[in-house]
Amino acid sequence: MTPLRTMNERPDPTPDRGESAQRMDGFTLLEMLVAVSVFLVVSVITFSNLAPAIKDARINGSYNQVLEEMRMARELAIENRKTYLLTFNPAGLPVGRSGMQINQLNAGAVGAVYNQVPIVLPTDVHFQVIPGIPNTNATVPDNMGTGATAIQFDIGVNGGALNQIYFFPDGSARDINNNINNGIVYVARDNDLYSSRAVTLYGAAGRVRGWRLYRPTGVGNGTWSQL
Repeated sequence: MTPLRTMNERPDPTPDRGESAQRMDGFTLLEMLVAVSVFLVVSVITFSNLAPAIKDARINGSYNQVLEEMRMARELAIENRKTYLLTFNPAGLPVGRSGMQINQLNAGAVGAVYNQVPIVLPTDVHFQVIPGIPNTNATVPDNMGTGATAIQFDIGVNGGALNQIYFFPDGSARDINNNINNGIVYVARDNDLYSSRAVTLYGAAGRVRGWRLYRPTGVGNGTWSQL
């Protein structure tokens, strides 16, 4: 016989498994939303902190490419006892892009492209001078020009091309008319004055030097410092 329950004894409540499952699902969804929200916040903060570093890496990489390409053209001329032509923004580049190209000269004629494909800078980096850059002969790197033109070679000489350098086997840099070729090229990220870099060239020795524009420590204009 089934024992009788007293009035104070009550049956254990049997949980509604469907309701319990819904509660479990609800808590899991809430936890997921919280986790996703935290992840998004952390991602935004991380990206905000990394963005300046990424931009600096792009301009530094572009500057290094320009510097090394100029040095390479000179070294090729010396090692191979040939003349090499370095051209800034050669014909055929995509619209709005900046780049460089090296050609070997054969019997005075421009030969095939040495580097196969011209070096092309990132879309937000160009050969350019940003407003506010030092613009007097005394304040530009190595006193080359006045900071008015992004690509300015053959300074003080007429008849050459501002965007071309001929590196000779003796290491010198000259123009198409065999004149010593001195000059400068500026590279910067769009609308960012203090991303500006520059490379100068002393034609007699073919010496190439790199520069960076730094913010002023107080009131005044930025200043160039050799890298």
